[in-house]
Amino acid sequence: MNDEMITETVDASEASSRIDKWISEKFPDITRSAAQKMIADGNVTVNGKTVSKNCKVAAGDEVSMYVPEPEELSAEPEDIPVEIVYEDDDLLVVNKPKGMVVHPAAGHCTGTLVNALMFHCRGRLSSINGVVRPGIVHRIDKNTSGLLIVAKTDKAHQGLAEQIKEHSFTREYEAVVCGKLKETEGTINAPIGRHKTDRKKMCVTQTGSKHAVTHYTVLEQYNRYAYVKLRLETGRTHQIRVHMKYIGHPVYGDDVYGTPQKGIEGQCLHARKIGFIHPCTGEYMEFESPLPEYFTEVLDKIKNN
Repeated sequence: MNDEMITETVDASEASSRIDKWISEKFPDITRSAAQKMIADGNVTVNGKTVSKNCKVAAGDEVSMYVPEPEELSAEPEDIPVEIVYEDDDLLVVNKPKGMVVHPAAGHCTGTLVNALMFHCRGRLSSINGVVRPGIVHRIDKNTSGLLIVAKTDKAHQGLAEQIKEHSFTREYEAVVCGKLKETEGTINAPIGRHKTDRKKMCVTQTGSKHAVTHYTVLEQYNRYAYVKLRLETGRTHQIRVHMKYIGHPVYGDDVYGTPQKGIEGQCLHARKIGFIHPCTGEYMEFESPLPEYFTEVLDKIKNN
């Protein structure tokens, strides 16, 4: 979508929307402020004429936009401590702490896991995902802790990515969720896509969505909360957080899909186990990470209450 002219026709259901709001909802990769800048720079026309951000679109309007190439992000090595669980010439498994962003993005250009890995690996990371996400095969959210696999070579990256695509990658999480679950185990099979009005959020939807499956098991049930194990069959953005909200049991502390809690920033969610076939040796490997302190503190809190 970058560096090209795009033309879209306004649907009847979208009529009367402000042009900047319409653009940000139509194209999730464009924020409303970015849309306003495009409009101010004369890069947006409605029926061939430039408009102001206050313009309201009508059914049948043709909106044309020139989306300039975004500024190139880069990642530099930084001497940041990172817990390496396993490492060889092809890959490594790291234990990401809660609060660390995986790779540089707008607003998080430094201090990320990628910056730390570039220093640790002396730049020897796979190049498949470009200069901002070297070695990153899959991600976990900033406020999710736990295990992440990183590829050093393109061959390893391709082999691991294929396992994820085929759902043969083992990914187990543990979480504290709100409420009493009626069943001690179950499967959530519900497609996930971008939220229609809030581009930063995902939701269960039939529109523009992807197949998503999460399996859960209740490990301990308390009066108002439950300690659960979750196994991902697919790996969509925010999948566990969205699925648990969907069945009425949002993750404890989730300030996006649930309710913020005192004493914890973000969700109580830990990537506990990861398993895969080594893409170069063919050996099955599996690793587990103990529950971090923030997680055990939440468990102690809800047990005592």
